[in-house]
Amino acid sequence: MAIRVGVHVDNPSLFFLSHLDHLLDGIEIHRYSDAGRTGELLAEGVIDLGGTGSTLPLAAQAARLPIAYVATSAPRHGHGALLVARNGPVMTVTDLLNQPVSLRVGSWQTHFLAKVLADAGLSYQDIEPRPSASEARLWLRDGVVAGWVAEGADLVEAERAGHFLRLSGTAGVVADRSVLFTRRSLAESAPGELARVVLALREADRWAAEHPVEAAKLVVEAVGGSIDSWTTALRRLPWRLEPVTETFTAEQQDAADVLYDAGFLTGHVDVRAAVVPSLNQVVSALLQEPQRVQGVAA
Repeated sequence: MAIRVGVHVDNPSLFFLSHLDHLLDGIEIHRYSDAGRTGELLAEGVIDLGGTGSTLPLAAQAARLPIAYVATSAPRHGHGALLVARNGPVMTVTDLLNQPVSLRVGSWQTHFLAKVLADAGLSYQDIEPRPSASEARLWLRDGVVAGWVAEGADLVEAERAGHFLRLSGTAGVVADRSVLFTRRSLAESAPGELARVVLALREADRWAAEHPVEAAKLVVEAVGGSIDSWTTALRRLPWRLEPVTETFTAEQQDAADVLYDAGFLTGHVDVRAAVVPSLNQVVSALLQEPQRVQGVAA
């Protein structure tokens, strides 16, 4: 049975896997551009496994889509940050009250910003979410927005420019994991096939960790930017997959509660309802096996 894996450039592990032909035995690739459609594509059977940040699987659960968690990355503490203009009017998170903040609405950034605001006694409803764009750095520099949630190479370049300050990074606020999920029916009927895809993704992660410049070149070919900045950004990622654990489900439940209180999720979500123990047992066991190199045990 071939597993159809959904690939978009916002998930680096899936993106790099799609470029490593020697890892694609039993895997079909379906490329798409809008990560926000991942839950829908899974439910419709267009893809069998997808990966996003923390927010989108929760949105899928809130929409009553039949998803199940497969595995997660380790926490990505260096992945993103909330920036403000250096010497600007915003000095603390509370200064963002009623101000426009640029972010990728609906992504993990929504969870991160909602948590930062809640920890400061504000709500996501207390700011004006401004969908991010390539001009976000200029918007912040020129005062069009009061804050900007940046990630990846954009964050690297913004901090090198010296015009901005961090109000908060992800570390200590959210785990900011990359989350792999599937249809519940497939999680129950084909745990071995899904786990083997997880192993292929583990190998793709190792390749990216060992070849950051080549990995950066692939990203630049797809989305543009600087190879140097992308290399730095990719080196900040942990490149380690983990099974679904109690720690992860607790993190996701906290995210679900924060996003519901923020008005982003329209209904309560029980994260444990998307955990399939039989799948988790198989994935956990396989992730304990030694890594392999091009199909040969290391």
